[in-house]
Amino acid sequence: MIRVPLKKGRATGEYEDFLTGFTTDDGDVWGRPVGVAEGSDGSLFVTDDASNSIWRVSYAGK
Repeated sequence: MIRVPLKKGRATGEYEDFLTGFTTDDGDVWGRPVGVAEGSDGSLFVTDDASNSIWRVSYAGK
């Protein structure tokens, strides 16, 4: 998954890797993210239809 930075509500033309690791170094796919929802605490829930999983992504702080 990628993150597209916005400036004044418009895409800047850049992108950043956000959630990675769904492919192996030799190109095999073990996961396929297909949907995203936001939790009440700000975390993201990502559905993965290749592994029948729901991943929770949260920020722990620096």
